[in-house]
Amino acid sequence: MKTFSIAIHGGAGTLVKGMMTPELEFRYKSALKVALSIGYAILEQGGTAVQAVEEAVISLEDSPLFNAGKGSVFTANGTHEMDAAIMDGKNLMAGAVSLITGIKNPVSLARDVMEKSEHVFLAGEGALEFAKQLDYKLEEENYFYDAFRFKQWQEIKDTDNFQLDHSVKKDSKFGTVGAVACDQNGNIAAATSTGGMTNKKWGRVGDSPMIGSGNYANNKTCAVSCTGSGEFFIRGVVAYDVSCLMEHKGLSLEEATNEVINKRILEINGDGGLIAVDAQGNIAMPFNTEGMYRACKSSNGEEDIAIYK
Repeated sequence: MKTFSIAIHGGAGTLVKGMMTPELEFRYKSALKVALSIGYAILEQGGTAVQAVEEAVISLEDSPLFNAGKGSVFTANGTHEMDAAIMDGKNLMAGAVSLITGIKNPVSLARDVMEKSEHVFLAGEGALEFAKQLDYKLEEENYFYDAFRFKQWQEIKDTDNFQLDHSVKKDSKFGTVGAVACDQNGNIAAATSTGGMTNKKWGRVGDSPMIGSGNYANNKTCAVSCTGSGEFFIRGVVAYDVSCLMEHKGLSLEEATNEVINKRILEINGDGGLIAVDAQGNIAMPFNTEGMYRACKSSNGEEDIAIYK
């Protein structure tokens, strides 16, 4: 039987060790462990990589600890605008949604775009219209209310400042969530979900829902989910760049992810990290920031849950 594996992340950034209480660190690691176990169990039972990444990301979206789903940050207007994407490496099918409100699990809507529409990317009102046709329940605003997130927003509200969720050096919750997996048939998939930037304006969209930038999967190469300063990940077409280096330069998963995160993205002043798997079940989780919430588990016995370098 082929090696099967899964990796997840809950964001990268300025995770200053001294700022993290033992209790909070325990909560983060517990939340990562739950999501990892859910995804791994699906793979173990012969489920698909797409199923595994969707369910792992749903678990992270349902936790208020991460900037996705329930824990999404506030926009300049005091609302929540969420983005998500999913991609199947077997057939290069993909689905993405952006600027959606009231949807408990944006990753599931992204999967429905992939499987139940003729399209790849739906945004805003149109995406919500699509969700309503599929009988999605819209959550009340208070479902997404989190006291910490609200305080974060109040500090920069009515200014022209916006911030990446992970850029403030205090006891903060950090960024995007994502999952990548390789199933028992050697098929791979990636999923990414985010609440974006605190105090964002004008319908700003980051890299998370953009196929090739923040999320990508191709059985020939790898599945990638990114987290970090989205503008730079878009400019660097990061997720596809990793795949490209593997396909056209023959680099291994580890070499390609390292080249992109520790060299190419730094050259344009981008910071962040990514998780990736290939069709052999190999895992890579590089980041160029102080920390990245991450976890992985493989049928070859590899298992790790970590925050710092």
